[in-house]
Amino acid sequence: MDFWKLFIVALLPVLKVLLITAVGTILAINRLNILGETARKNLNTMVFYVFSPTLVCSSLAETITLENVLILWFMPVNILLTFVIGSVLGLLVVKLTRVPHHLQGLVLGCCAAGNLGNLPIILVPAVCKQSGSPFGDVNVCYKNALAYASLSMALGSVYIWSYAYNLVRLYSPKISNEVKVDDNSVVENPVSTTKSDPENPSTFSTELPFVSADDRSQTEDHVKHFEIQCTGHNGQVEEVSKNRTIMNHLIILVQKVNLKVLFTPSTIGAIIGLIIGVVPQFRKLLVGDNATLRVVEDSVIMVGYACIPVMTLLVGANLIKGLNGLGKQLPLIIGVTMVRCIVLPAIGIGVVKGVVRLGLIHPDPLYEFLLLLQFALPPAVAMSTITQLFGAGEGECSVIMLATYSCAAVSVTLWSTFYMWLVL
Repeated sequence: MDFWKLFIVALLPVLKVLLITAVGTILAINRLNILGETARKNLNTMVFYVFSPTLVCSSLAETITLENVLILWFMPVNILLTFVIGSVLGLLVVKLTRVPHHLQGLVLGCCAAGNLGNLPIILVPAVCKQSGSPFGDVNVCYKNALAYASLSMALGSVYIWSYAYNLVRLYSPKISNEVKVDDNSVVENPVSTTKSDPENPSTFSTELPFVSADDRSQTEDHVKHFEIQCTGHNGQVEEVSKNRTIMNHLIILVQKVNLKVLFTPSTIGAIIGLIIGVVPQFRKLLVGDNATLRVVEDSVIMVGYACIPVMTLLVGANLIKGLNGLGKQLPLIIGVTMVRCIVLPAIGIGVVKGVVRLGLIHPDPLYEFLLLLQFALPPAVAMSTITQLFGAGEGECSVIMLATYSCAAVSVTLWSTFYMWLVL
């Protein structure tokens, strides 16, 4: 394929996303008000609890087998690297642009979390369908592309809802009645209040996110009791080993950690999907045309297909709130756009080509192309859903999405074209 054909193939998926985003914006204008504030919040909740978990579960169950897991072992590591490197670059943006505290989670999340779902699952298989595909036989290429992109989408969803979700959660005004530290290093615990929370619609504690107030008081009592035991009895402190002290504190921490925060619905969906895909008995029962419970999988797939268009529509709907603040947050927007569209894709070349030279992954141009592409994607549309859930930087997130996806129409296209040339 020549340059212009590669360019068109790479451009179409981005244009599809922009068109659906525009529809969401139109549906949210005051005259129509189809996607008003209440509707957006309800749809965000549906995405979080229903659409995203079912999409991840069905994609993994259909395309991942034990053999695939062994071959594609580097993809989770590669996605983790995109998040880690993106977070470091995001910290630089935060420092350089002096981002307000309540927006820092948004900036870090947008720099770290790329659109690992709908763009790869549209773009990569589309390359295979083109006449004269550079990746060999059309049917084999399409099947592999779908498997690679599905795994990327599932892993991306797990990372986004486990990492980016908690970043925004930590910096959200609803969560962080910030812990204040005075000159004497005295830490005041924030007062527990009741607010709305996507994980618990009725209550929400503004305490530190992983430990509740009751758990913290129990922990403090336990520590005080432990200190009394250690310092009493004629100063027999030396009898208590340091290792045991550390172990006791670790046990207390593990007991008090709120696992509900870590295991989001999408994470649970990914675990279930992996189990179904990898365990032959479950796969035979649920996956395939001859499966006994095929109807169950078909139902889950139907529900999951709603995730991508709904999230993309919500991005467009949220633009209404953000367009007025475009000038106020211009340095922030430029910083995030440069990270996602220029710096991170360039770093990705060094990471992936270095791994290929070391022989750590199997030689497959299509697989290498997807690994490179994961560094060049605009922010995940789920960031819009997450900010809506916590009410933290919804308008700013919308403007960031508008800016990055507008630039992505060019940057993703150019980087994709260059990546194809690089791996072939």
